[in-house]
Amino acid sequence: MQLNLTGHHVEITEPMREYVQSKLGRIERHFDHVTVVHCILTVDKLRHRAEATVNLAGGQVFAEAIEENMYAAIDGMADKLDRQVRKHKEKLTDHHARENGKRDLPS
Repeated sequence: MQLNLTGHHVEITEPMREYVQSKLGRIERHFDHVTVVHCILTVDKLRHRAEATVNLAGGQVFAEAIEENMYAAIDGMADKLDRQVRKHKEKLTDHHARENGKRDLPS
């Protein structure tokens, strides 16, 4: 997984970079086909915004979160992405493949 981290009106510190990597690493554990993650961290006065676009095999997922704390915004964004990636994975999985094989066999 390639991670592109960009900061608007905020300097990306090494602890912040490691925190984002650890949170987004959870996504890769649930779905192996994550290719690129582009994450943007923005500060506008008292609003801290974290948004990310995740390129997956077969699609693209976007999530954003706005909080008063940057780390809370990163947590919220990671939770939203995690839910969306798991939902995407469920859509790709064919759950009825074994049932179809059983119905086609003569009794």
